[in-house]
Amino acid sequence: LTCGDAPKSDTLNVIGKGQKERIVPVLPVVREAIDQYRKLCPFRSESNAPLFVGKRGKALNPGVVQRQVRRLRAMLGLPQTATPHALRHSFATHLLAKGGDLRTIQELLGHASLTTTQRYTVVDTARLSKIYDATHPRAKNT
Repeated sequence: LTCGDAPKSDTLNVIGKGQKERIVPVLPVVREAIDQYRKLCPFRSESNAPLFVGKRGKALNPGVVQRQVRRLRAMLGLPQTATPHALRHSFATHLLAKGGDLRTIQELLGHASLTTTQRYTVVDTARLSKIYDATHPRAKNT
């Protein structure tokens, strides 16, 4: 992301794999944290400059971010399974559990294939039974 990409509203345009653009929601607390970070960051903030930079003002590389996540995870006493990928998986699972449809979740995650999105979803048998009972004309509870 560049400084010009920084969220100014409740959404953010992200360029993903294959240069595919998607719109993702941004929580107000995240937007406020980015605004605060930009105010405190001592490096240039032209629109084409990297938004997140390291000690020397260069764009953060994935290795630095991964090390910081591991450090924070240890500080917070979280299990090793608490990873950015696990957060992404939880995001998809929670959306589905609250009634989000797979097609919308596919768009939010930036998946080209619905099959990829389906891997993120865990079948909730209680939810399936409830939907079945509520919608099938010959279900026991109708």
